[in-house]
Amino acid sequence: MSRKMKNKVVTNLTIERIASEGKCVGHHDGKVVFVANVAPGDVVDVRITKGKSSFMEGEAIHFHEYSKDRIEPFCSHFGTCGGCKWQHIHYDLQKEYKRQQVVDQFQRIAKVPIPEVMPILGSSKTQYYRNKLDFTFSNSRWLTREEINSGAEFERNALGFHIPKMFDKIIDIEHCYLQGGISNEVRNDLRAFARANQLSFYDIRNQKGLLRNLIIRSTSTSQTMVIVQFGENDPESIQSVMEFLNKKFPEITSLLYVINTKGNETFNDLELVTFAGLPFIQEEMEGLRFRVGPKSFYQTNSQQAYELYKVARDFADLQGDEVVYDLYTGTGTIANFVAKKAKQVIGVEYVEAAIEDAKLNSQINGIENTLFYAGDMKDILTEEFVASHAAPDVIITDPPRAGMDEKVVQMLLRLEAPKIVYVSCNPATQARDLALLGEKYQVEKVQPVDMFPQTYHVENVVLLTLKK
Repeated sequence: MSRKMKNKVVTNLTIERIASEGKCVGHHDGKVVFVANVAPGDVVDVRITKGKSSFMEGEAIHFHEYSKDRIEPFCSHFGTCGGCKWQHIHYDLQKEYKRQQVVDQFQRIAKVPIPEVMPILGSSKTQYYRNKLDFTFSNSRWLTREEINSGAEFERNALGFHIPKMFDKIIDIEHCYLQGGISNEVRNDLRAFARANQLSFYDIRNQKGLLRNLIIRSTSTSQTMVIVQFGENDPESIQSVMEFLNKKFPEITSLLYVINTKGNETFNDLELVTFAGLPFIQEEMEGLRFRVGPKSFYQTNSQQAYELYKVARDFADLQGDEVVYDLYTGTGTIANFVAKKAKQVIGVEYVEAAIEDAKLNSQINGIENTLFYAGDMKDILTEEFVASHAAPDVIITDPPRAGMDEKVVQMLLRLEAPKIVYVSCNPATQARDLALLGEKYQVEKVQPVDMFPQTYHVENVVLLTLKK
């Protein structure tokens, strides 16, 4: 970015519309200007932080007019924490923007004929809807400009979320409106205990420190899992932390820890120790019980997950004699959810621990028509695999944000299953995959589902049928 452009102030910029990643758009001197934490209809002065030949990015530093659609953010961390970027926009409008996001991505990227996108299925809960949060310990708390300019000394140990685009700075969270139950109390009390006992908070730059990460998972059945990740193997300190949590919060049903001295926070390859309670928690849906372990993926909005899975099941329209392939099955939630209406369901998932949970979930629920396999999707889903099983009548696929590997898409084209139900958390990569699948498939239905109120994220379900 040119030196002339950096820190330049664009005055009286009218914010026109919502763009990607929750930012909004205005125009200045023929260039698009992306601005966060504003709403369409705001008129603002913007300090430019990044610029290219065709666009600029900036931060709003003064409001001349407020949008009629703007509401007062409810969280004191809004604008600094990167989590709930849309809480200043009325929820009904959030839903409209999310539906339009799906339409725009499909028109821009998929470029295949689509039916009218159905109205988004909104969430009845717009606060305290998440069942999982990850908090990071850091010895480098984010300081505001006012704190820095004051010259005073401040507590630097923090437990909270990463500041956007800053890997080493953490905003110290006092109250988070995303997760209910005992989540806020566990985080705040553990942080106070660590400070009082002078336990070291993780130094990410130098890769050292005892307390590294805190994960809290909860269920609609009132169960709670707490995982503490330690960056050093200090048995005495670890014991003190875990004993504190166990005594302070007897309602924790699964209390675990892991020692991680690697360069990143992932622990799928590490051993977790169950300090108290069970090594899993259980969700429930339509009388089915789902075991969720510390390494397992489960949709982070339990209530909306049920709505999402109902859409997928309705789109599949199973009659009882179909073979279903459930790709990226996770803990087998969708597979077990649709099993009673299918002849057989075959689930495939990369994470081996999740597949073990999927098998257990079938066993717990007395479901006998499921098979599960662990491994990389593109390596497992081959002609040999299909030849050793029945060919699919319906494929349900729910890949991660990156979408499906192109080899997997090409395999789906060769399989020519009559129906594909594509569940996605990223309409852009879903649209990219639909462009490839459009060689043999047509889009029949599109149903967005809002899993994450106050954010720009949207889940989307598409029904594809084989062209005749």
